[in-house]
Amino acid sequence: MKPDSDALLAIGMNGEPLPAEHGFPVRMVVPGLYGFVSATKWLVDAELTTFADFDAYWVKRDWARRALIKTMSRIDRPKAFEQVPAGRFVAAGVAWAQHKGIDKVEVRVDGGPWQATALSTEVNVDTWRMWRAELELPAGSHTLEVRATDRTGYTQTSERAEPIPDGAAGWHTIVFTARP
Repeated sequence: MKPDSDALLAIGMNGEPLPAEHGFPVRMVVPGLYGFVSATKWLVDAELTTFADFDAYWVKRDWARRALIKTMSRIDRPKAFEQVPAGRFVAAGVAWAQHKGIDKVEVRVDGGPWQATALSTEVNVDTWRMWRAELELPAGSHTLEVRATDRTGYTQTSERAEPIPDGAAGWHTIVFTARP
């Protein structure tokens, strides 16, 4: 109920009643929090209480009570273990940092220097931002890593963390092959 949270109860989508697979009859959405905290589907009743006085379903299963979405990035092209032609290749993916926005995304190949990527136009600070990088790949096996920096100046950590309790962390890393 925080005034600037942009929280909503969705009862429709694209001018139609909310489909069952998206949470009919009502779905709750709170931008900036992971779905296990903020995207309740199939909402059929509600209890008025305080945040501190209620343990939600996932909190009782050792997930975090509040889980802010972390600054993250992902490689979508190439796929892990894919074979691509050697030479010029365009790698691509997405990055996100809800409520902060993405300032830059960098990639590196085989532990080399980080290089800037080209970013798509930003729709707003809450949407994913696509990135692309032109790489020159010699034939052989390669490791590609990606990291994002948000508008606060925070750069995504290299330290991996499991999704439980409050969302995964670490640089997305894939191995692929450039064939001659």
